[in-house]
Amino acid sequence: MQRRFHFISGLPRSGSTLLSALLQQNPRFHAGMSGPVAGMFTTLLHELSGQNEFSVFINDAQRQRVLRGLIANYYDGEADAEVVFDTSRAWCTRLPALKTLFPDARVIACVRDTAWIVDSIERLIRNNSFQPSSIFNYQAGGTVYSRVEGLVNGDGMVGYAYNALKEAYFGGDAGNLMLLQYDTLVNDPARALAAVYDFIGEPAFAHDFEHVSFDDQGFDQRAGTPGLHHVRPRVGATARQSILPPDLFRRFENDPFWRDPQLNPRGVRIV
Repeated sequence: MQRRFHFISGLPRSGSTLLSALLQQNPRFHAGMSGPVAGMFTTLLHELSGQNEFSVFINDAQRQRVLRGLIANYYDGEADAEVVFDTSRAWCTRLPALKTLFPDARVIACVRDTAWIVDSIERLIRNNSFQPSSIFNYQAGGTVYSRVEGLVNGDGMVGYAYNALKEAYFGGDAGNLMLLQYDTLVNDPARALAAVYDFIGEPAFAHDFEHVSFDDQGFDQRAGTPGLHHVRPRVGATARQSILPPDLFRRFENDPFWRDPQLNPRGVRIV
């Protein structure tokens, strides 16, 4: 089978798991939560680089065949679908490589206000107060301020993804990128999915937004963060008050750069 590959990326806690759960309803599609492929991709790049004493025998064409084969072979036999979506926040840093390996591939980046992302993670931590989370290397100490600082620094769960998103958004391959806003996905899922299908060039499919299911296969429990990939059975927004101190919440009010049309010179599609 000649499969088509697309990639889901963007910011954490911004709807990527919900998007995958919805796409998975289409029997022609395979989609899931973040997996190991992007990490394996990065490791292979390192092993195929000049640090390998035999790198003199490795050229770019060979590197491309190996990396293309990694993605294709990972899903060979694992996914009986014509279209495969692989999910990782790292894919936003790999747009040039993905465009070369799979010219028709598209990257769908899920985005959301940083304040609400951080609020969502902090809420998870407090809901699981007896289970230190892998998000913070299973450390049990700290305050909301130190946790937020760890999340948004350049190597943090949120900061890394945010910087990767900007790299893709302002880069030369942004034509292969679409931003899907969390608010659109939960408030108007039909419009959100229609935009995704149009972007990847696939025929429309009637999705069921009232009965959504997803199985994290125990990943969240092992990560000490039950609920990290929980998907509610019905798509919809849930109004709530932030649990962040006001100064922390206001800290991120200028982060959603994608809302400024003047900062979108390449015409990235934003839904």
